[in-house]
Parts: sequence; C-alpha cells; structure tokens
Amino acid sequence: QVQLVESGGGLVQPGGSLRLSCAASGSIFSINNMGWYRQAPGKQRELVAAITSSGSTNYADSVKGRFTISRDNAKNTVYLQMNSLLPEDTAVYYCDAEVAVRMGVIPHDYWGQGTQVTVSS
Repeated sequence: QVQLVESGGGLVQPGGSLRLSCAASGSIFSINNMGWYRQAPGKQRELVAAITSSGSTNYADSVKGRFTISRDNAKNTVYLQMNSLLPEDTAVYYCDAEVAVRMGVIPHDYWGQGTQVTVSS
C-alpha cells in the first residue's frame, strides 16, 4: 500500500557530489520521520541522516557538514544532497519513511529498494 522509489545513485570521483531522492506513493495519510541509511558489504546498516515532518534534522558524525537531508512534504519526497564524497561513503543507500496510511493508525516504516553509491577514482 506504500511504495518508496529511490533514484540518483551512481559512480562519482572523490570530492564529487550526488543527489539522492526518494518519493513515497500509495495510501498515505501522513509521514512522520524520513531518513537515509546505508550499508556496505560486511558492515552493519547505519543511519546517515533523518528529518522530521517539521524539518528537524539529525546526521551521522561521519557525514555532518558534507551531506544535507531535506524533504518536500507536498510531494512526499525526501532528498539527500551528498557533497565532498569520500571512498568510505561507498554503500547501498536506503530510504526510510514512517508512514500512517490512515488517520489514527500507528505509523509503520517503509523502505526503498536501495541505490548504489560508489565513490572511486
């Protein structure tokens, strides 16, 4: 009933930039928190950035100052602007959204399909 579609991943050189987007669609009454996670092979998934419905943000220390999360509530879309990319940023990036499908129901987490980001020269 809710789908998240990600786009924007790819291969970039160190120091380059990418902009990821994630659009939620389906039965959506409201979206609370949205966030971006990443996972590299053999490593645990980690929170990269999160944003509330009102725009408050939280970042992992490793990306603070380089990445910016934002959202367009009218479009049910969250973005991740990634600048000054480093090889250690290489991972599959997943979008997460906390969605209430109807008024009064408990929100649940929905996940995007993941998009590969590779930072290499």
